[in-house]
Amino acid sequence: MDAEDFRQIRDAVRDLVREQVVPREEQIEDDDRIPDELRATAAEMGLFGYALPEEHGGLGVTMSEDVQLAFEFGYTTPAFRSLFGTNNGIAGQVIAKFGNEEQKKRYLPRLAAGELIGSFALTEAEAGSDPAGLRTAARRDGDGWVINGSKRYITNAPLADVFMVFARTDPEQKGGRGISSFVVEAATPGVTVGPKDKKMGQSGAWTAEVFFDDVHVPAEALIGEEGRGYAKALTVLSRGRLHIAALCVGMAQRVLDESVAYAASAKQGGAPIGRFQLVQAMLADMHAELLAARALVVDVAARYDSGEDTSVGPSSAKLFCTEMVGRAVDRAVQVHGGLGYLRTTPVERFYRDARLFRLYEGTSEVQRLIIGGALLRDAGMARG
Repeated sequence: MDAEDFRQIRDAVRDLVREQVVPREEQIEDDDRIPDELRATAAEMGLFGYALPEEHGGLGVTMSEDVQLAFEFGYTTPAFRSLFGTNNGIAGQVIAKFGNEEQKKRYLPRLAAGELIGSFALTEAEAGSDPAGLRTAARRDGDGWVINGSKRYITNAPLADVFMVFARTDPEQKGGRGISSFVVEAATPGVTVGPKDKKMGQSGAWTAEVFFDDVHVPAEALIGEEGRGYAKALTVLSRGRLHIAALCVGMAQRVLDESVAYAASAKQGGAPIGRFQLVQAMLADMHAELLAARALVVDVAARYDSGEDTSVGPSSAKLFCTEMVGRAVDRAVQVHGGLGYLRTTPVERFYRDARLFRLYEGTSEVQRLIIGGALLRDAGMARG
């Protein structure tokens, strides 16, 4: 799409977020769900498929455009973006990048339209950042497969119509080798979703365990090459990490705006607390780090689109931006004082919401290992 078309989409998203979602944040928090009318509006605007290919019903945004939208989504409760985030991101991209034409035609148009919710089923109790612990297995059965195992912390699992499931197909292989990916419809016999997890924050974004008990899927459920599933997971996670970094920029902008407005109006001793230099210092630190994070994300997205860097840059952006937003929400609560500790104050909610960003789609520690390892390999250090 041309620049003007994208600008109109971005402005429409900004209006939706600030005029319709922000006023309902407390309702979303209290009800632990996104209202049906907001889901319908998001689908009508094409938000369930903005990052999916145009030829399959999506908007086909570039990574540079993706992060601009994420800046807007991040301005409100993360649960809103989470509703359609897996369709565009780690679930939908598996089919878009690695699926065959039949899989693309079958699933992508319905994912893009919001008719289906996709879910990415990789993490397990003993296999989070390290694939060596992955226990879910798929064995051949005639011309199909039988899947057994369980997954944990699976975003949108209670809503999902289709899962991208990662299972070990070669028990002789170690680590990430011998893992394959499958598309498994939620209605398939043997698929069970556990109760919704009770989380610290991000109410309205549902996660749950998923169980696979002798789940029979046809041969055509295999996505791409057998035994190469973990490589696919890493590819889509890299894009997802940059998207998360951009969401953190949006959230940091929101809590800075809330903090500036509060400091300019709340009074102590008859004067606005913004007159106090230590309050100004907290606002200044938030602003400086926000500008750095935004510039980092924009630069890394451009290099992702060019193919120059699709791994280390996204990991660096996620590391910096998720840590940055943690500092921003902490300062925001401090600026608000006692009011910042009350559940009715937006910055208190964002304080809890932000903590997850340093954990999912690769912890901060994992990002440091990816970055450091890549730098040393570039310098000629051998693996192992």
